[in-house]
Amino acid sequence: MSVDPSSQRQTTAVAATPLTPTVFFFCRLGDMIMVTRLLNLLHRRYGRPCNVIGTGSWTPNLYAGHPDVADTWAFHRHLPFLLDPAWRPVRHALRASAPGPVYVCERHYRQLPRIRRMLWLAGIDPRRCVFLTDLPVPEAEHLIDRMVGLGGRTPANLCPADYPAPSPAALDGPRLYVLESERAERDRWLASHGWSGRELILFQPGNHRSMGPRRARWRRLNTDDKWWPIERWAELLNRIHRERPDALLLLRGSQEEIPMLQEIRAATNLASAAVVGTTLRQWYALCEAAGSVVSVDSGPAHAAAALSAPLVGMYGQHSPLHWGPRSPAGSPVAAVGGPPATQRIDDLSVDTVFEAWRRVTRSRPA
Repeated sequence: MSVDPSSQRQTTAVAATPLTPTVFFFCRLGDMIMVTRLLNLLHRRYGRPCNVIGTGSWTPNLYAGHPDVADTWAFHRHLPFLLDPAWRPVRHALRASAPGPVYVCERHYRQLPRIRRMLWLAGIDPRRCVFLTDLPVPEAEHLIDRMVGLGGRTPANLCPADYPAPSPAALDGPRLYVLESERAERDRWLASHGWSGRELILFQPGNHRSMGPRRARWRRLNTDDKWWPIERWAELLNRIHRERPDALLLLRGSQEEIPMLQEIRAATNLASAAVVGTTLRQWYALCEAAGSVVSVDSGPAHAAAALSAPLVGMYGQHSPLHWGPRSPAGSPVAAVGGPPATQRIDDLSVDTVFEAWRRVTRSRPA
């Protein structure tokens, strides 16, 4: 069958124009931060920032001020999407972005059918779509590297030569951004407590379980593998205080975690230790100003690294080789624990965490 040359020219002209990529990612906070390197790749490759579709009320706030993100929509994780107010604008955005590529980064077997139904009901040409799960899973590859590999693939409706992928060396991220208004709010808050000009060392003892409705049960039964005992946190803060006596040691968490943080502070008996409950964006601003951060394996740990704070991340059953935070600017990130050495964070000693903190603070770039 012959092909009309004029139709070929028209297709090429459309394909060579800037396109809006769409990224689906229905995972947790840490994964949504790691995906920012893929967003940078797609922005550079297709010439326009990305639309991001995720779950969780924090998703729009997560990317505020991010130059690689055009717009975000968040679905409830369990509510049927047809009943969700986000469905209509997402369907419109998917159709309006044609023939732009759709990259599906979701890996969870329960969420993938949901995303496929969304695409089908929105009338999206399957040739626009590429899925992370279509790629083999290398045994030792980090999730960020898997997503970069996904971004190098080209949907069937586009010509790879029209949209060459940038080299890995040209990519930025994972990276997050702090707004000027958030910096000003942070600086006013520090000044109001008389803490301006002091070195700021942040501690993130909690994870998604310690802020959830069953947090008391998790703790009572000792079934939270990311829990580090109160007395070890207190000993760590005291040892860091002896090393940096003028620093402010700030225990941070959600409002639900404040009682736990106050327990740690009381156990330290340190006047230089304080407790604060923050939103996600307030945490960003504090990380930007921090001299170092110590955190359990959590989304806030990824945020700290993405904001170039020197970081110690504590791991139990999950391997940092696959999920560990990465910094965009070369600031030091030390991951301690993880299999086969540990299956729970409480397998880690205070000595191990303290020595890792000393390493990252010594090697911080000038």
